[in-house]
Amino acid sequence: MSDEISQLPQPVQERLLRLQQLQQTLQSILGQKQQVELEATEIDQALNELQKMTDEAVIYKSAGTLLMRSERPKVITELTERKDLLNTRSTILTKQEERLRAQLKDVQTKLQQDLNPVSPSSE
Repeated sequence: MSDEISQLPQPVQERLLRLQQLQQTLQSILGQKQQVELEATEIDQALNELQKMTDEAVIYKSAGTLLMRSERPKVITELTERKDLLNTRSTILTKQEERLRAQLKDVQTKLQQDLNPVSPSSE
């Protein structure tokens, strides 16, 4: 396969490399987006449970390897702020994903044109 690629013209080789880079970047973005969505779901579940409790309920939150006692309103505020941050991050990742998909489509189209030259039209 490597020999076949090295026989292609330099611009085509560069497009193939660009295509690979875009695909890898897209996979990375999709992985990050999945992690953000997972964390947002976990926060939603925690907030739902906190809504069922009173302000006097004993709440513990994780701080590294420790569990620390905290106040319900404070935990709700922290989780809500974290969720807002995750929503912003998700929006950014979605825009990056859309941009990458457009770039991928463009490079794929150009590669197809390079590899399958337009046949003369029949008149």
